[in-house]
Amino acid sequence: MGDETSAAGPSRRGVVAYGALAAAGLMAVGAPAAAAAEGSSAGRAAAGGFGEFEPVAASEADAVTVPAGFRADVVAPWGEPIRTSRADGAVAQARQVGSHHHGVRYVASGGSGRGLLVIGHEGTDPALLGDDPRTAMAAHGLTVAGVREAGGAWRTVGSAAGRRITAETPTRFSGPFAVDGPSRGVVAVSGVTVTPWGTCLAAEEDFQACFGTDDTRWRRTEEDVRYGLSAGGFGHPWHGADPRFDLARDGAHARQFGWVVEFDPRDPSSVPVKRTALGRFSHGSATVSESGGRVVVHSTDAVDGGYLYKFVSAGTSLDDGTLYVARLRADGTGRWLPLRYGQGPLTRAGGWADQGDVLVRARLAADAVGATALNRPERVAVSPVDGHAYLALAGGNGTERCSDTGVRGAVPRVGAADPYGCVVRWRETGGDGLRWELFLAGGDLRGGGEGVFAAPKGLWFDARGTLWISTGVSGAAVNGPGEVYRAAGNNALLAADVGSGVVRRFLTAPRGAEVTGVDATPDGRALFVNVQHPGERTVRWGAAGRSSGWPGAGEVPRSATVVVRRV
Repeated sequence: MGDETSAAGPSRRGVVAYGALAAAGLMAVGAPAAAAAEGSSAGRAAAGGFGEFEPVAASEADAVTVPAGFRADVVAPWGEPIRTSRADGAVAQARQVGSHHHGVRYVASGGSGRGLLVIGHEGTDPALLGDDPRTAMAAHGLTVAGVREAGGAWRTVGSAAGRRITAETPTRFSGPFAVDGPSRGVVAVSGVTVTPWGTCLAAEEDFQACFGTDDTRWRRTEEDVRYGLSAGGFGHPWHGADPRFDLARDGAHARQFGWVVEFDPRDPSSVPVKRTALGRFSHGSATVSESGGRVVVHSTDAVDGGYLYKFVSAGTSLDDGTLYVARLRADGTGRWLPLRYGQGPLTRAGGWADQGDVLVRARLAADAVGATALNRPERVAVSPVDGHAYLALAGGNGTERCSDTGVRGAVPRVGAADPYGCVVRWRETGGDGLRWELFLAGGDLRGGGEGVFAAPKGLWFDARGTLWISTGVSGAAVNGPGEVYRAAGNNALLAADVGSGVVRRFLTAPRGAEVTGVDATPDGRALFVNVQHPGERTVRWGAAGRSSGWPGAGEVPRSATVVVRRV
């Protein structure tokens, strides 16, 4: 999986240097790829079966609901074996599909009906998994599983490429930031992308939850505070089982996580590579596109007050280029600010050692240059029709209130809380400039019940140019009692027309679940949709596991992928 070639597809240099990305329709959203890289869905035909459908009503049912004339098959649920094993606990989990499905990509093999499903695993629920840190470590990371359509239904199948990547998997670092000695572990994976040369990029998000310490003498540094590292983690840190995650130890490895990770989905022996030129933070996505023969990777820092980033390669390598962060002005203009050592405040006099230091502390570097804080920026998608980029803001405690304007094309007001989130879009204006505007406001009840949504997190374009929006309303708010949350019902997948702004609900999730990653087969006839943490604790339904048995009746709820197709 070197910088020049990959068994998974064409050479990196050949794809990028000769402009093949644009020729293959790469103005892509989550899964861009050149036509020569068989298996990617960015070049899929527009003849898929999702253009017309009757919107589904909001639901509180413990089921996946899709429109009349469609069916949804469950594949790759948490705990399904990837490799046969007689072991139990962490050893067994490391050979099974992981937990908390987030990003998803379909890599076809010899046609649309058979291929590999690449799934990111963002976390675990100790109430369902148990409180064993080693098992949780084995449930994080990535799954590569074989899938195929047979007899009118989709199912998982054995594959020589099947593998798990977990918190124990050996990794290596590449780019301006280096680590001493061996490294291992990929954790808290959110978005997953297919590159033009056929590898995958996986975004590590809330890695800080895995760290903690019992040492009362430990004190947080400025970097620890800014990256959310604390003695208690999120309540279930792993330091008791693995000293790598003990913040009080000299060998704590917090700086080894929070990166974009590249790996070859077709080669189970390939070593995942952490591409440090793309910066370290809580990556909500890593969306690949192309501009002027250079690779562009948009990413987000998916926290309240996080930033929007863009990496632009200098040539054909993800190790050589410039990481930018966005400053958005209230008048709808904006600017990309370079995070480059030696420029502006990022100097030795300013407390920065070199470019590696800037990237490993990218969040603080963005603070220093004056980037615009946003309300939980999550996924970025780039239109295959006009190249405009779209950003999901899930909502938060301040900075950008989208719902105050309610007018498409307006600039959201700066400086107030936004409980419902929004989708904004922008276009590049040349040089380092951009123009941005509101596309959709969450919490808008005026258009009728079929398009009401809140907390947009996932964005994905199909080949027709339809924008698919997946929602992740928290357990504290989903299903009410607020009017918007009652109207929105369970979390959902919605289809938005980017010209008219009309939004239609296509799929609803089971109780307590979020809808996360979305992808399609190359022919566009099957849609892969991830359902994350059904049965999670909610105010409406109570303790974890009590509200849902999905996908099986009366069983422990399990994250899974559903494959939706027209019948």
